[in-house]
Amino acid sequence: MAEARMKARKESMFGERFALFAEALLTGVWIAVACLGVVTYPAAFAAGARHLRRRTAHEAGGRREFVADFRAAVRRGWIVGVVGWVAAGAVWVDVQAARAGLPGGPLVGAVGLFALIGLAVALLRAAAVWTPGVSWRVLLADAGRRTVLDPAGSFLIIAGLAVVALSAAFIAPLAVPVVGAVAAAAVAVETRYRHR
Repeated sequence: MAEARMKARKESMFGERFALFAEALLTGVWIAVACLGVVTYPAAFAAGARHLRRRTAHEAGGRREFVADFRAAVRRGWIVGVVGWVAAGAVWVDVQAARAGLPGGPLVGAVGLFALIGLAVALLRAAAVWTPGVSWRVLLADAGRRTVLDPAGSFLIIAGLAVVALSAAFIAPLAVPVVGAVAAAAVAVETRYRHR
């Protein structure tokens, strides 16, 4: 009898975790569609992360709630998206300077690349804790501190971004659902940090 209950609990736990993984992949598709606005990626990740937080808390929520969260996040989140593209452009210029052989170019290129990775991690950490009405500036400032103070969590998010890049390199459409796994990783990292 106890053995049967133990087996049922293991199957239930496996089913719940698999359902969460499937939900993360579906959320990745939603995030990718919401990112088609080019500067809407912070809002898309914020809405996706909020959806996954609801799912892990066993609260109701689906596509309609995702869309409502996306609309709320994009009101000021598009500015963050523009700043992110400007930063990426600046790093591209740094890398081109490094490739051109300018004095100090490799150092400037490396610093720029590391700064861009740090900004991406801070953005994902901010999106993972976003709620309607909270200022993106406050979220990003707090996320920047957590990015530095929690290097293990930041590394996990970097690893998730690397998985997306490798997925896109091997089979480009595979990167779309994997984006949801990165959002889930950011939510898990933030939950881990809060409980520490």
